[in-house]
Amino acid sequence: MSKNLQHYHAYLLRLWREEDGMPWRATLQNPHTGEQEGFASVEQLIDFIRSKTEAGEDPPRKAVH
Repeated sequence: MSKNLQHYHAYLLRLWREEDGMPWRATLQNPHTGEQEGFASVEQLIDFIRSKTEAGEDPPRKAVH
């Protein structure tokens, strides 16, 4: 399957919480750039993903050799 890089996002997702009953926290790391985003709640994480998929923002193009 060929992926169109203009319509493709890849992230490493980390989820954790400090203690039982505390809110889940998250980070997303772009494996291509190393850029990392942090989120204090799952809702913020979902909002970020929605913004990337609904706003039409495309990830940087990766050079193909």
